[in-house]
Amino acid sequence: MIREPLIFEISAKGKRAFGLPKLDVPEDEALIKDFPLRDEIRGFPEVSEIEVVRHFTRLSQTNYCIDTTFYPLGSCTMKYNPKVNEKVAALESFLLSHPYAPEELVQGNLEILKTMEDFLVEITGMDAFTLQPSAGAQGELVGMMIIRACLEQRGNPRQIVLIPDSAHGTNPSSAHTCGYRVEEIKSNEKGTIDLTSLDRAMTEKVAALMITNPNTLGVFESDILKIAEIVHARGGLLYMDGANLNALVGRFRPGDMGIDVIHLNLHKTFSTPHGGGGPGAGPVGVKKELSAHLPIPVVVKSETGYALNLDLPRTIGRVRSFYGNFLVIVKALAYILSLGPEGLKEIAEISVLNSNYIRKSLEGIYHLKYDAPTLHECVFSDKYQKEHGVQNIDIAKRLIDFGLHPPTMSFPLVVHGALMIEPTETESKRDLDIFIGAMKKIAQEAAETPAVVKTAPHASYVRRLDETSAARNPILRWEGEI
Repeated sequence: MIREPLIFEISAKGKRAFGLPKLDVPEDEALIKDFPLRDEIRGFPEVSEIEVVRHFTRLSQTNYCIDTTFYPLGSCTMKYNPKVNEKVAALESFLLSHPYAPEELVQGNLEILKTMEDFLVEITGMDAFTLQPSAGAQGELVGMMIIRACLEQRGNPRQIVLIPDSAHGTNPSSAHTCGYRVEEIKSNEKGTIDLTSLDRAMTEKVAALMITNPNTLGVFESDILKIAEIVHARGGLLYMDGANLNALVGRFRPGDMGIDVIHLNLHKTFSTPHGGGGPGAGPVGVKKELSAHLPIPVVVKSETGYALNLDLPRTIGRVRSFYGNFLVIVKALAYILSLGPEGLKEIAEISVLNSNYIRKSLEGIYHLKYDAPTLHECVFSDKYQKEHGVQNIDIAKRLIDFGLHPPTMSFPLVVHGALMIEPTETESKRDLDIFIGAMKKIAQEAAETPAVVKTAPHASYVRRLDETSAARNPILRWEGEI
């Protein structure tokens, strides 16, 4: 495979990608005497237009994306984004509206925000929403800030937050940032919260339980009503990480399960671009008791139109500039409106169907630590392949040779050597069969020719890297052969 050089290496003095006509007016250096010209970039590449086009086109063709192939990252919901969402968000009316524009000039934008909040209230069964958080992690933080503000209003913010051992890693971080000590709740043999452990841990020092439902194993917390009863009976609040709402949307409402606070991921469940650092959106929904603590501003509707209300005496304050990532919200609203109620139900149904199709097809070939029914994702391990010296990282690298993105690796931590697979609702049976076929082939290779798997990938643009050394000592210019 030919190595693509750096654009600096293509450079040759005197090359130009474009040319300007000669001046038809006299030159006057005085006009640019005080102009802030940049001269700090030494050796800036000099290339032709065709070299620029070909260089970046070739680089783009090495990029793996959801528009080309299956992207089975568990708990990340990397699904296809309908292009109509992008078209709507690209309308000039949205692109050119300024965040400092007076309210009377952005009534349509405010209506979109309010409509989105109302839809999320209906979908989740909560009483109020804020769209401000820029991502799920910030949504978690805002949710915990609201919980602390509510408990302080009651007279005691408490000291501890309980978190299951299968939780997303940002959960304990959000709790710590809000001044809480974290205690772990063990999972039972089904992979769900152990009620006895919860009952023992749920003292009057506990502010909240942070739960993901379905959890990171893809298992629905079937005792959720009992869990809510235990937490509420001791004066605590129940927070739900809504990263896995893809399995529930249109079918179950967290607010009907006793959830007090929830964050969602518009860039997961509601199909806006995900990855590459953003932008994202992590709206937070609350029950009525906590709504007074929502961040400001809050969108309100009156007889005269829409406005931003800053007068919330018990608010946690501002959590970011302006009002969230507006264009992400526009895309999510376009997605919801295009699907409608029945379409939203189908999301959950097909997500669960696709996941279980993969699970049943690979059971017995890959180890399944928890055999409880799973919803939108399933978690295998490399236990059987380790008997031949093959680990999950080897399986992931070998998948690249099949043109497939690896699933989430080594998470959740309760499954050693985990392979966490989430197909989402956008994948066809044909694409699922291609993935299943590749996984079966890799399992066969692991048993018969393990060296092939352990040295993979063989057909990728870059061969297997020493990932630890690469992270500690990045080398950006390669001088040898690939």
